[in-house]
Formats: sequence, C-alpha cells, structure tokens
Amino acid sequence: MSDLDHRVGVREQNLVVRNLKLSNVTEESCDELVKEIDQLFGIDEVSYNIKEGEIHLAYDAANVSLDGIEEVIRKYGADVHDDWWTHTKESYYKFVDQNIKDNSVHKPWSCHQAPSGAGRKNK
Repeated sequence: MSDLDHRVGVREQNLVVRNLKLSNVTEESCDELVKEIDQLFGIDEVSYNIKEGEIHLAYDAANVSLDGIEEVIRKYGADVHDDWWTHTKESYYKFVDQNIKDNSVHKPWSCHQAPSGAGRKNK
C-alpha cells in the first residue's frame, strides 16, 4: 500500500490500528461518537462493535493522539473500559504513539558521511 491508499493526513509509515473496549456507550450516542471521531484529521478508519463494546481505530499516530480521541469519547458520556487488560493496552498504545510522533519529526543523521569540507589531500 502507499500513502495514496489512505485518507488525507495518514501516512503508511505512521499508521496504527487500535482496538479498545468502551463502557457506557448507548445506541443513540454511538453513531454521533463514531461520526465525530471519523472527522478528526489523521483518522483513516473508525467503527464501533456494539455487541462487543469495542471501538476499532486506524489512524496516523503523528497527527492524532489517543488522548484526543478519548476526549471525544468522554464528550458523549462514554469512557475506556475500567479493567486491567484495557488499561494495559491503552498505556502501551500511548507509548508507541508517542514514539511514532517523536520519530516523525526526528532528523536522521549518519556517522558514515564525511564532514563538510573534508576531502582527500593531494600530495
């Protein structure tokens, strides 16, 4: 796949897929919640499985943070499920997302390049 296979604001190298269990999601708020998250810049795909209570997210971690998505979720009266496994996944997701964001702005360097002005001396 290439960057052209995704929405605007989503780069293949920064794309992450996340699944989180939510609580307090009603059928009325579900559609509005998904619709608002879907409009965030950097979101590639979002869906909610009401039977399992899980939200499926695909987004560019350099442009969207899980904290920002959780703010939208809380706006509709829902929250991330309060159990050990969900909190462990959420913490891991945030760690990886921050790493991706940091690496996206990092300027690569190489110790194998000759310093500027260095060249062979002629004898």
